[in-house]
Amino acid sequence: MARTARSTSLRSKRPLEVAGVMLILGGVALLVGCQGVSAGPSSNQQQSGTLSLAVANLDFGNVTSGSSKALTVTATNSGSASVTVSSAAVSTKYFAITAPNLPVTIAPGQGTPVSVQFTPNAAGNFSATLTLTSNASDASASITLKGMGMTTITPGQLALSPTAADFGTVTVGNSEPISESVTNIGGSSVDISQIAISGVGFTMSGISAPLTLAAGQNATFTVTFTPAASGSATGNIAITSDGSNPNLSLPLTGTGTLAVAQLSVTPTTLAAGSVVVGTSGTVSGSLSASGANVTISAAGTNNSAFSIGGISLPLTVPAGQSVPFTITFSPTSAGAASGTLTFTSNAQPSTTTASLTGTGTPAPTHDVNLSWNASSSPDISGYNIYRSVYTSSCGSFSKINTALDTGTLYTDSVVVDGTSYCYATTAVNTSNEESGYSNIVSNVQIPAP
Repeated sequence: MARTARSTSLRSKRPLEVAGVMLILGGVALLVGCQGVSAGPSSNQQQSGTLSLAVANLDFGNVTSGSSKALTVTATNSGSASVTVSSAAVSTKYFAITAPNLPVTIAPGQGTPVSVQFTPNAAGNFSATLTLTSNASDASASITLKGMGMTTITPGQLALSPTAADFGTVTVGNSEPISESVTNIGGSSVDISQIAISGVGFTMSGISAPLTLAAGQNATFTVTFTPAASGSATGNIAITSDGSNPNLSLPLTGTGTLAVAQLSVTPTTLAAGSVVVGTSGTVSGSLSASGANVTISAAGTNNSAFSIGGISLPLTVPAGQSVPFTITFSPTSAGAASGTLTFTSNAQPSTTTASLTGTGTPAPTHDVNLSWNASSSPDISGYNIYRSVYTSSCGSFSKINTALDTGTLYTDSVVVDGTSYCYATTAVNTSNEESGYSNIVSNVQIPAP
């Protein structure tokens, strides 16, 4: 490659560039290269962006405490390269950036709006610093934020909770209360000058006028509905005050109903358990009246093994009270038995029932086994057995064997449970002559069932 050199005029203010080496000698720029000579900006010159905010201060003015106000400031890139804003910071929580979403890139010569919101929580001066951080030559850009928080006093206002009182259905003669509350939801005191109630059967307690409620203060009271007759009833509570709603109303509704007499049996199943056939067992129950007095005109069962006792009909059971009764179970055969107990009355419904259960068990069987020594007399053909009932002593004896017993053993299987007996034997010879009683066994007790 040939080496050439060219000189520039001393009056030239821009050096000449070649794709080779630039030499400056004695004020004369000598450009040496192998691609010729060209004039223009240097390809090694670095470009950069510059970020700035349109104003130095952003003043929000007066803003009511608890509300918000938003202002916008433009962030401009006045450099030769794009700028990326990576983050933003505000020095107090009462100012907040709402736009744009970061990071955001701003082209050369362009700008982007930055929205800031001011939300004071009290009266007074507020100030903060907004700082944007970017890759611009000036890495951060800041402005001052300020505003004045203002307090607005709202007028007093009354509110009821609940806003209406519905008592539903109430039995005549009974009372149903509902708790109510009146609250000052405004920002200044309210003077209540009058509280009036209207409507038959409605009363009010726990509150009276005049009454002053400060902001946020409440007063509770009770409204009671006591119907004197059946049918719907309406009423109203009127509250007069100097609040923003000077005439406040509480509607009252309810329905009176006549008492309904009801009869119940306890328990609903009367279980007599196991009872020996031929004997009886009892179980207890009770009758209760509610709503009004109940008059029972009839009572019975559909199974003759069960009978009712302990009450005389007709029977009046006062409301709120109970009367006891008994059921007697007298089984005539072994096995489970059931039935229904029915009471007829002036209650609603007119019949009241209960279930009856019991089990008949077989009567126990008892035998008396007798034995004796054989007679030493000659020509004995057999023996007779005699029995009597024992009370405090043996009674009259009766022969219980139907044929002459030729042995010395006998079983008496015809005895009554719970009875005591005496036994004796006699010997009979071939001439049909009978001896006197042997020694007597007395007070042989048969167990009761």
